[in-house]
Parts: sequence; C-alpha cells; structure tokens
Amino acid sequence: MSGRAGHSGALDVPPGYRVGPWVVGHLLGAGAFGSVYAALRAAPEPRLPGRAALKFLPTGTRTPRRLRHLAELAERETELLRRVRTPRLIRLYEVLTVDDPDRPELDGATVLVLEEARGSLDALLADGVPPPTGPALLAQVCEGLDQLHRAGWVHGDLKPGNVLLMADGTARLGDFNMAAELEGTHAYSPAFATPDYTPPDLLWSEVGERGTKIRPTADIWAFGVLAHVVLTGALPLPGGTPAARRDAALRYARGEEELRLSPELPEHWRDVVRDCLARRHEDRAAHTAASLLRRVEAAAAPAPSRPARRVPGPGRRRRRLIAAGTAALAAGLGAVWASGLFHLGDSAGVLGYDRCWRGAVCFFSEEDGRGEMCSWVDGGSDWIDGPAPCPWTARSAPRSVFNNGFDLTQGATKVDVLYYGRADQQEPLGCVKVRTRTNLSGAVRPRSHAWVPNC
Repeated sequence: MSGRAGHSGALDVPPGYRVGPWVVGHLLGAGAFGSVYAALRAAPEPRLPGRAALKFLPTGTRTPRRLRHLAELAERETELLRRVRTPRLIRLYEVLTVDDPDRPELDGATVLVLEEARGSLDALLADGVPPPTGPALLAQVCEGLDQLHRAGWVHGDLKPGNVLLMADGTARLGDFNMAAELEGTHAYSPAFATPDYTPPDLLWSEVGERGTKIRPTADIWAFGVLAHVVLTGALPLPGGTPAARRDAALRYARGEEELRLSPELPEHWRDVVRDCLARRHEDRAAHTAASLLRRVEAAAAPAPSRPARRVPGPGRRRRRLIAAGTAALAAGLGAVWASGLFHLGDSAGVLGYDRCWRGAVCFFSEEDGRGEMCSWVDGGSDWIDGPAPCPWTARSAPRSVFNNGFDLTQGATKVDVLYYGRADQQEPLGCVKVRTRTNLSGAVRPRSHAWVPNC
C-alpha cells in the first residue's frame, strides 16, 4: 500500500488520535481501500508490542466510502490474517472498531493492528534501479506465496506495494483485501486487481455475483511480472500507459506477439519469468509456488567459489590442488546454505528441525525436532492466549528447539532467543543462540520468548 492522504480510500486520522490502547502517529501510506498509520501503544498490554501499524478501513455506516464491498474486503483480510499465520505473511495482532460519533468520517471504521514494517518493495524500486537484494527478496516473496497457497488462499493482488520490508530487511506479504479462499480449484475475488499484475485471462473475464473467478495461477503471473520489475526496473509488456500495456497483453494472449523479456534480465532468471508469464492458465498451472520456490532459490543463490585450477605436475602437487579446489567449493556451498536461500519449508517428506522456516525460532514437542511444532518470527508474548498461540505448550513442555534466525552478517541486530516462564516475558528460563538446534530437558514449560542481541 502506498500513496498519500487524500487518496479516494484514505481516512484522515489526526496525529494523537486514540484507538483502543494505540495512539496514532504519521501516515505510512494510503490505497484505494484504506490508509495505514504508525502507532505507539500507550496503555499497558503485555500481549502487544510497543509499536504497530494501524490500517483504517472505512467500513462505518457514516463514512464517506460506505459501500458494502468495503466491508467485504475488510472481512477477507481479517479472516485470512486470523486463520493463516506463517513467517512470510504480515502479522495481525488484533482488530478494533472505531466508536466515535463525534467524528462521523471515522465512526465505525475497522482498524487492523498489524506488525510494523520499515517500508515496501514499491519504495525500494522508486528510483528504477534494480536493488542488489532483489533476488533474495524475490525468494522470500515466492516463499510467502507457497505458504499462502498451501493454506488454501490466493493473494489476488501481488505487486511491489503489497510486499512489505521489515526492520531486518526481509520481506513479508501484506494487503490481503483481495485475497480469496479456494473452493476446490477456484476462488472468487472482487474485480479490483492492479491491471499490470493481472494475467490476460482475467483482464476481460466475466464478473459474476460473487466476483471474479481466480486461481493460484493469477499469483504465478503476478510473481513473474514482479520478478521482471525487481530485476530489470521495467514491466515485461510494452506500453507507456496501463491501457497500452493491456492491449499488449491481449495481443500476447492471442498469440499475435511474442514475449520479449528485457535484455537486462539475468540469464538464470529468464526461464523462471517466462514460465510465470505463460499465455494460458493451463500452461502456468504446471508451475506451482512450491515448484517455483526451488527454482527461485537456486537462481537467487550466490555463485559458489570456483575451485582452484589444476595444473599438470607432480602427483603430490596435483593432489594438493584438488584438495584446495574441493575445499573452496565446499566453502562456497556452505556460504549459500548459511544464507538461508536453500529452504526446505514444510513440504511433504520434510521432518525434524528442517521444518523450521528460515528467520524463525521453532519449539518442538519431542526431541530432535520431532512431534508438534510452533514457530515465530518475532517475539511470542503469550504462547497460550496470545496473537500467535501455541496451545500444546499448555499441556507439555518443549523437548527441542531450533533458532533458524538471521545472523549479524545478514543485517540482523537481535539474533539469539531468550525464553521465559511467564506470558509477560518475565522469569527467564533459558537462551538459544542463532543457528543452534538442541534438545531441551523438558523440565520447564516456557510461555513466551524474545529476540535479543546475544544470550
């Protein structure tokens, strides 16, 4: 979400305005269906962080934008964020309703309390220069799509403004008011998606009573456009205006024109982008977010160190050079692995510690990463009743843990995890250092945790 106050969907909320325990700060962005403000928590509430982002959706009966579809959009986003909690989706803390008859423009508005992001991919791309972190961010976006699709949802409006960048530089998906839950192979979404990121088969599709019928391949197309923009600074279809690009999409879909990818697109990304931008849904359906994720991570991974060139000579010297080359190659591959780009996710067949997403800390009900698992990418203020609950810890203590977070070389400042016996992050029980996986005694039952600079 990007933009300024005054946008058709923006609610003008004055600084210092109070909503529940939150005090509104400056405007972060505005879109067609709402506005987002920075906020500080004024009232004591141990389950909530000190800072958050408040997304105001004009759903009140007296707001200037009192349309039924706005209430539906708010319900879509709230429902998804309440039901789908994964590390690559922005986190929802609570949902509030403004009760202020003296301000009819705000009275009845829905407010989503979200974790605070540092910015968006849209802002990062504003100067038109491909960012050096682009490949890694694309891998994280694809990871988010995989998590979303596995949960049975389609995003429906993937674009740079809806990719949020966190304080540690990692990416999360946000803005789910176009999201739709799959009903078999299809879902139904309002017909308001951004044209440049919409597949040709949906640009002129029929809109029924329930909206537009969409499938996960809509997100696959959008990811292909996003990857082209991130890696080259330009949209893949020609045209100086949205209307011209829609016409180009139609000609491409009819087979009247070929797809001409930018020469700036790296060679090892071309097949990925081309498959995402296949003309027909049937062709894109062969490439799921899960299968694309493996290819994207491989494309995003830095090249391993080249082994030393073997020079003919005495056998001992030759053996030394072979050993040196092997060591260099292993070191290079080790660096790639440590970068977190080779992610195993939670796909079928993945067991033990490897289920833990990169950037998260995971606690398990059995030793060696077996049994039930709960993972967090930020602080868990209450594992039982908090925003991201882990109910099995109420009946049994974790028996193993994996801190799969980002280390200092990746820009993180809080890398180790301290866990506590109380929901208010009091009574410290232990600490696990970054990239450590270990068994626990099972004698203590943690209730919350926090990321810290070091144990």
